[in-house]
Amino acid sequence: MQRVGTFYRSVIGKKAIVAATGAILLAFLVFHLIGNLKAFLPDPAPGVYDIDLYSKFLRTVGEPLFPRTTVLWTIRCVLLVALGLHIACVVQLAKQNRDARPVAYIHKPARREATPSARWMLYTGSFLILFIVLHLLQFTTGTLGSTGFGESVYANLYLAFHKLYFVGFYAVAMLILALHLFHGAWSLFQSLGLDNPDRNLGLRRFAMAVSIGIFLAFASVPAAFYSGLMQAPKPAAQLTQQFEQQR
Repeated sequence: MQRVGTFYRSVIGKKAIVAATGAILLAFLVFHLIGNLKAFLPDPAPGVYDIDLYSKFLRTVGEPLFPRTTVLWTIRCVLLVALGLHIACVVQLAKQNRDARPVAYIHKPARREATPSARWMLYTGSFLILFIVLHLLQFTTGTLGSTGFGESVYANLYLAFHKLYFVGFYAVAMLILALHLFHGAWSLFQSLGLDNPDRNLGLRRFAMAVSIGIFLAFASVPAAFYSGLMQAPKPAAQLTQQFEQQR
């Protein structure tokens, strides 16, 4: 236990935790993205949306071995711990860097290596925490913009993303996420010791491709609903009745 505490208090330990938790959160983003893109899949049956079946699967996965939603809540707890550790270590590392030079530079050195995404990490991270809270309030609890909120994920997406301010907010949020991911992925390679002058350019390009790809894929969902490419859902009462029949 003492070794764990010593490891956590060290700069190397904190950077390792940031890298590990960042990888966990990135993996979640990829799986969450795959789930979101199910909105584009054809209906398995008339009026039955594939993304609604996926939502039901998340709540029932593990049955009958585990009670309903047990696996889902286990994943949520792991993600919450990972996010908490990620934030705590980033803040502590930033504080240690600031304390290491209590007197500011008279002439600031040129930042040749620092990209905008690197310099803005604390700001983009802070915004993403706010976004996560608002996103959960809107699509998990239904307490934000909840007009018509119901069991159907497809219907909730349709209702939310027919409002321009929600579409704009989510597009900006995904852009900020891409900026955060670009530097985060690159930092992960450095923490794992994969960076090397011979392959740094390729690693940076890969990090950029991942961040741009995630941005485009996430932003495509609200854009498709707002543009009218996605069909209107059935009335809420009919959707609820069909959903109950699927259980």
